[in-house]
Amino acid sequence: MSQPPSPPPGPIAAGLNGLCPRCGARTMFAGVIRFADRCAACGLDYTSFNVGDGPAAFLTLIIGAIVAGGAIAVELIFSPPWWVHVLLWPAITLALILGSLRAAKGVLLALEVRTAAREGRIAPPR
Repeated sequence: MSQPPSPPPGPIAAGLNGLCPRCGARTMFAGVIRFADRCAACGLDYTSFNVGDGPAAFLTLIIGAIVAGGAIAVELIFSPPWWVHVLLWPAITLALILGSLRAAKGVLLALEVRTAAREGRIAPPR
């Protein structure tokens, strides 16, 4: 008796774990943040989806707000010298953005697959 097919993973689980949004195989990425061309298990073509700069822009805005709040809090609570801020906050920002970029790209691609998003098209005139 064969097992029934498992439901596809949710967008967050797929993005965080690099799972194919259609079949759940761990085939979404071919590199650290580079998507594979297609799923080796089910053949889903990842090149037909375009996440673009969305993940990096979202992360920059979200993490930038968090880091700015942290910098203000550290300044008000500890009043460190200016060079501490110069050394601390760019490194924290870079680490947070690079550390979460893979997951953000994966989640956005999984959402595109789920909603069947495609490039915008203008309808021909009638």
